[in-house]
Amino acid sequence: MKAPAGYDLSGMRALVTGAGRGLGEACAKTLADAGAELVLTSRTRKQLEVVKKQIVESGGKASVHPADISSMEAVQNLKDLGPFHILVNNAGTNVPEQFYEVSEDSFDTVMELNVKSAFFVAQVVANGMVESKIGGSIINMSSQMGIVGGRNRTVYCASKHAMEGFSKSMALDLAKHGIRVNTVCPTFIETELTRPFLENDEFMKEVLNRIPLGHVGQPEDVAGAVLYLASNASRMVTGSSIKVDGGWTAV
Repeated sequence: MKAPAGYDLSGMRALVTGAGRGLGEACAKTLADAGAELVLTSRTRKQLEVVKKQIVESGGKASVHPADISSMEAVQNLKDLGPFHILVNNAGTNVPEQFYEVSEDSFDTVMELNVKSAFFVAQVVANGMVESKIGGSIINMSSQMGIVGGRNRTVYCASKHAMEGFSKSMALDLAKHGIRVNTVCPTFIETELTRPFLENDEFMKEVLNRIPLGHVGQPEDVAGAVLYLASNASRMVTGSSIKVDGGWTAV
């Protein structure tokens, strides 16, 4: 399938972290459909191989690189896979807890992956873009919780507010190199990880009461925003956020 004018990613290479399932999988497949060559990374090779197989069978190009990017050594090793024109900095985690119950271990787990690892993955990829003089687009996967607060999510909110901040500053530092930096801020999206929570009737009711459109999102909703930011269609967009939240943060 040929991508519409402005969205054609032919000849571009894209790195997607957390690509084995959920949002990362959907983003990888969408970018591949638009013509990009994908490098897929996450901790689990088996999941990555499934995604790669589906991309290749659909006529796309993909390779896998299993890595635990909570390790700074693994992050630095990503430079050997580049350079990339596109980064979808998607890997992240959450440990839902009341503020007064948060442990130091939980705090470190969330902040180290969502902030430290995301920051340095972006740095490694950006350095490759600068050294190769190819420009590019860095898309950091944030959240509506990077815009507002949420119950039982103090650490997660802190991590995504941090991402929103460093993304804006990255955009300023990298603009002179032709590198754009933006975030995508989804609401609750139905994935393997969120489905157990969304199957709780009380929780789902609370979520839907906060979404004016009246339904949760699907991974493809987020992938569409990522494709826009990855493509030349958004060539004047940097230091910005696309909220894929059904209106949650508009209230």
